[in-house]
Amino acid sequence: MYTTAPRSIVLADDHAVIRNGLRETLQDRPGWRVVAEADNGRDALRLVREFTPDILVLDISMPDLSGVIVAREVSKISSRTEILIFTMHDSEQLVREVLSAGVRGFVLKTATADHILQGVESLLNRRAYFCPGITNAVLKGYIAPGTRLLGEFIEGSETLTTRELLVVQLLSESRSNKAIASMLGISVKTVESHRGHIMRKLGAHSLADIVRYAVRNKLVEA
Repeated sequence: MYTTAPRSIVLADDHAVIRNGLRETLQDRPGWRVVAEADNGRDALRLVREFTPDILVLDISMPDLSGVIVAREVSKISSRTEILIFTMHDSEQLVREVLSAGVRGFVLKTATADHILQGVESLLNRRAYFCPGITNAVLKGYIAPGTRLLGEFIEGSETLTTRELLVVQLLSESRSNKAIASMLGISVKTVESHRGHIMRKLGAHSLADIVRYAVRNKLVEA
């Protein structure tokens, strides 16, 4: 049985056609209302601050700020807002990243509309929801954290901070240390310190390794 209480939803996806489809699907349910939409990560955060929605439906690959960073920030600014990740990507590392950010809902874009509805309903009732296609990745992420996949490094027991993830994203966009320092309001020395911590945590040996990590974990587009 679906809830009839008025519930607010924000959609965050950079593709208008996907937002339109989600809006039509979700607003068919009595008492559910899509109150705002964002096509980039920064706007998604702004709308969460403005509306404090019950649900944020969030894509991972977002311009400006990745979905992983958005999820981490939402958990700090709105304890009321549950996040339903809606994405094409289902890597073990990505699932672990969003779980560590407090996300309790994950639906693949290959899933049916019923899975979206079930996901939102579960989160509205404070229950976790993962669509069937993601179950194995979730289990692997819990059972074997920090293992190596296909000979490539992945993040181990030390997770990157939100600021470090943002530095990774900016480095992968070919920003210089000076440019990053200016954008984040920190010193170049602090950027260099962040970069050193990132490389140690990831086991990276070069900027190319950092870029590969960013692409693989959808912090930037390939």
